[in-house]
Amino acid sequence: MNERAGRLPLIGVSACRQQLGKNSSHTVGDKYVEAAGFAGLPLILPARDVASDPNLVLEHLDGILFTGSPSNVEPHHYNGAPSVEGTRHDVFRDRLTLPLLQAAIARGVPVFCVCRGFQELNVSLGGTLHQRVQELPGYLDHRESQDAPLEEQYSPRHLVTCQPGGKFEQMGLPARFMVNSLHSQGIDRLAAGLRAEALAPDGLIEAVSMDDAPGFVVGVQWHPEYRFAENPVSLRLFEAFREACIAHALRREKAL
Repeated sequence: MNERAGRLPLIGVSACRQQLGKNSSHTVGDKYVEAAGFAGLPLILPARDVASDPNLVLEHLDGILFTGSPSNVEPHHYNGAPSVEGTRHDVFRDRLTLPLLQAAIARGVPVFCVCRGFQELNVSLGGTLHQRVQELPGYLDHRESQDAPLEEQYSPRHLVTCQPGGKFEQMGLPARFMVNSLHSQGIDRLAAGLRAEALAPDGLIEAVSMDDAPGFVVGVQWHPEYRFAENPVSLRLFEAFREACIAHALRREKAL
């Protein structure tokens, strides 16, 4: 129980829809659930055939962690070219997350968006994506080695440089720090209203915030949820998310 609120904040965690054997299943990595649990009580948000009304969902939540995924946002959502053969998509997750992000931001519900969630944030607000960053001239290969052990895949890969005067500076994060890198897609055109918070050495936007939003809106392209308590930057990001969720829970209690 949080001492400042009458109950734990309720933290939605976006799920994917995957085929596990013969069964269609709603899945979310344990690392996301554990990281969300640092902010409050995690609640899995299923990627249903017909998505729930976002506003009905948001009446019960104090924050949402939009997770990474092995799938990519379908490119028709940002007028992109068709994906190359073999690209994994999740129409059910798109149906859940894109309208939910828009509604959560409008209502001031704190959102923290990681990897696919970071890309969903940009797309939901009208931005576009590079589908295969590694094939673009001048860009790094941001993908992990598929044959490497998990610990190596999530190890620091490159620096990011924070932009001055932003939310990361307000959080007290260092001007430069190392991040892991496990993605093929990346931001092409930044959505109106989003602010670039950190850039990779190749200029790719790696983190964003939203100055004019009524609540906490932060997205990162890397994976701070992996062993977040062992990394000072990751821990500070989740502390800031937790603080925003607690504040939202208190506001909801006072409104009852």
